[in-house]
Amino acid sequence: MTFEDLKFEPELAEGLDAMGFKKPTPIQQQAIPVIMENKDLIACAQTGTGKTAAFVLPTINKIIQAQTDQTYALIIVPTRELAIQIDEAIQGFAYFAPVSCIAIFGGNNGISFEQEKKALSQGANIIIATPGRLIAHLNMGYVKFDHVKHLILDEADRMLDMGFSDDLNKIISFLPKQRQTLLFSATMPPKIRDLAKKILVEPEQINISISKPAAGVTQGAYVVYDAQKPALLKNLLNEHKGLASIIVFCSRKEAVKNLERELKRSGYNVAAIHSDLEQEERNETLRNFKNKTLQIMVATDIMSRGIDVDSIGLVVNYDVPNDAEDYVHRVGRTARAETKGTALTFINPEGQFKFGKIEELIEAVVNKLPVPAELGETPEYNPKKRIGQIPGKKPFNHGQKRAGGGGHKGGGNKGGGYKGNNPKGGGYKGNNPKGPRPEGGNNNGGGGQAPTPPTA
Repeated sequence: MTFEDLKFEPELAEGLDAMGFKKPTPIQQQAIPVIMENKDLIACAQTGTGKTAAFVLPTINKIIQAQTDQTYALIIVPTRELAIQIDEAIQGFAYFAPVSCIAIFGGNNGISFEQEKKALSQGANIIIATPGRLIAHLNMGYVKFDHVKHLILDEADRMLDMGFSDDLNKIISFLPKQRQTLLFSATMPPKIRDLAKKILVEPEQINISISKPAAGVTQGAYVVYDAQKPALLKNLLNEHKGLASIIVFCSRKEAVKNLERELKRSGYNVAAIHSDLEQEERNETLRNFKNKTLQIMVATDIMSRGIDVDSIGLVVNYDVPNDAEDYVHRVGRTARAETKGTALTFINPEGQFKFGKIEELIEAVVNKLPVPAELGETPEYNPKKRIGQIPGKKPFNHGQKRAGGGGHKGGGNKGGGYKGNNPKGGGYKGNNPKGPRPEGGNNNGGGGQAPTPPTA
């Protein structure tokens, strides 16, 4: 099949030709005819397979046919980066077509807000919006969605993970009940299927390679202690210094900041992107990364979707993702559109159980690679045991009473109660050294009881 077989309107066909699009991807081949027939759709395909064009192209085609100035389609996305990416794609595809669009997301200045207000009240053919920003406009009463014919939820699973369930329900309540609804995602957990049952009507379903990295990704993992990670990462960056684009994912933004500083001190061409940055700073980092003037980007999981950058040769998971589905999205940043790429993961003792779940999800055992000898001994890999049961660690006995000393400052090296933050033993010290002592606690002993520690 070629795009000519899809019989798009001449203005859209001209835009595709100008952009060099000749052959649709599998998700596009299956989804576009369904959308053109005005059927509701649940489409699940792995990252990098062309989901955006699969819903954007038929939507543009319908707007050309409708010849309307009204808001005709609403696309809801989880992040501003994805909103910008889709907006740019629409502007490219619709270059020769009379189609207007605007991306609406938080973090902009007052001028941008006024532009968004004008588009929402007077009409732009396609609105691409993040839930929170759109809710802010809806609450002011001027948004006109009376003529919306198409609702598209992209990365709906991520939106639910980010706590946007109530916002989505509120947004949908403002839309006409007679509409086409499309739900696109790289994964399809049960909560998404529950959402689909509520808002879609007799939908068609398309599933392509659910929850598995693309075939072109070479996966590997290193079993390490946290202290070994910085040196190992630098070794890998040196080995792959010829690559134009590398992404390093951390699970927390503080880790992103620290790693950026560490790599900059070592002379690497690196920048971080995370939620604490101003929008213009994030845009500049992405621009530099896209045009290859920035080689290494350190990012949080919020960036694992919505990065539209070609030829990312290496993805490093500095931390094991907390959610097995996030692994697929992180890894999906490389080997896009049938290219090749490498994805490497650092597995510390606390991450072994989670990585085992990832291997179950993708139905594959990821090759465990040898760590350079100069980095020292590494942990044994045993993903079946949770933290507290890792070899060399004794499991924590919740509520265990121990003999001997027990005050908040402890009873010496032979003391009893849970020692907490006090390396010299004794009772549970807690966060407040002047606070209440455990049961039976005094500075000389007494058999305090170990409290249940917070869940990690």
